[in-house]
Amino acid sequence: MGELGLRERKKLRTREAIVTVALDLFAEHGYQQTTVAEIAEAAEVSKGTLFAYFPSKEEIVFADTSPLREQLCHELRHRSKGLSAVDTLRAFVADHMITPGPREALRERLIAENEQLRVHYRARLAEVEDALAEAIAADLGEPADGPRPRFAAAAALSAISIAKAQARSVHGATASRTQAVAVLDQAAAFLEGGLAAISATPARRRTA
Repeated sequence: MGELGLRERKKLRTREAIVTVALDLFAEHGYQQTTVAEIAEAAEVSKGTLFAYFPSKEEIVFADTSPLREQLCHELRHRSKGLSAVDTLRAFVADHMITPGPREALRERLIAENEQLRVHYRARLAEVEDALAEAIAADLGEPADGPRPRFAAAAALSAISIAKAQARSVHGATASRTQAVAVLDQAAAFLEGGLAAISATPARRRTA
């Protein structure tokens, strides 16, 4: 792929400027208290330009997560032969999510403080859960819409979330990657054990 042209680079710089100033304002004044007009003024763009990049304030909060979400879904759906869904999820989280930077930490705080953002977050997480359920179903040799892959996918995402929180609870906000991954590995081992138990138990056939 060739280098980005001048127009594309300018658009990326504008997008990043909007995100940067918006997160700074959210951190200083709060998400609810910050208006779109204030973000546009701080980023030195018009409200129309801002909305061309982000249809809502929520989209700004989650701007950095969209590429990661798309990449994880892609890796789950196109993983190497012999690599389990849990292995894929564990590796991705270890590489990209286990030790959050300042932006991720702020995003987590904003989500915890705002129900609207929590709803938005759950909607985005549903896409990952669908991709994970499909991958687990393939591992189990079962339909992707079956209850066991869905249960397992929901449990896996919950376990990963708990592992991330536990790493910080035990080791503090400055937990090293090694410390955090050690907790993540416990979650992955738990999930693999659960899936092994599921595999050993025949699925009940659906009845009409």
